Amino acid sequence: MDKTVQDDKATSESGGEASRERGGIQSIERAFAILEEVARHRDGMSLAELSKRIGLHNSTTFHLVKTMVSLGYIQQMRDSKRYRIGRHLFTLAAGALDEIELVRLVTPVLERLTEVSGECAHFAVRSGDKIVVLAKTTGTGLFQVADPVGVLRPAHSTALGKVLLAALGPEQLERYLATHELARYTPKTIVEREALAREIFEVRRNGIGFDDGEFDAEARCVAVPVRDFTGQVIGAIGISGPIWRLSIQALQEKASQVRDAAADVSRTLGFAVEGATAASA
Repeated sequence: MDKTVQDDKATSESGGEASRERGGIQSIERAFAILEEVARHRDGMSLAELSKRIGLHNSTTFHLVKTMVSLGYIQQMRDSKRYRIGRHLFTLAAGALDEIELVRLVTPVLERLTEVSGECAHFAVRSGDKIVVLAKTTGTGLFQVADPVGVLRPAHSTALGKVLLAALGPEQLERYLATHELARYTPKTIVEREALAREIFEVRRNGIGFDDGEFDAEARCVAVPVRDFTGQVIGAIGISGPIWRLSIQALQEKASQVRDAAADVSRTLGFAVEGATAASA
């Protein structure tokens, strides 16, 4: 008798019976258990580790994993023979994360951020050399500073934009700095390329971006990145307010609230957030 059949028969009185009672199909449940376990281990897992974690015999696990490898949902690393999440799963997940879905996920988080901070909250993504605000909420205080949904803003002079620029690869950032006009909007706007490069380096190192009256002379902003399950930055969350209310000290104090909000969204997107923030690079 095939070893897999023996294993399935041996478990029919326990897990198999429970699956039938729930109306489930045992092989599908096992496949998803494997996917979830492999996804938790970014460095990959050996067959023995995976079998132990999900409570199946090595041969049963091997046959299931072999099928999932052939479908592209799991990949086997050539050097170590360990298993990792496959590219096909990334493709499916990326297809689900369209702008409408992102707005649906982010909006409740922005509402909570506005509630605790009292300021306008925004979520933005890159759009070419600029950024576009996909979602926003209005603060509770007087004299709010809020960008309308869909508006394009320069990346180099906004906190949201700096965070998104910091997510670029070295060559991408170099190309941006070499080809993009750094327009001056206020006396504080950074228009020197070397100075902006240093600023972006600090944003990448600290996982947080600031705008001290650089786009709007009367406004200050703070933003942090939002990451998906691959660790890639897919957007930025920030708050903004008038400079007379949002002092530098107040901006620093509210930064933790923005970090927590970004961490909430990143967790929802499958990013394994460490500690209280998803912003660390």
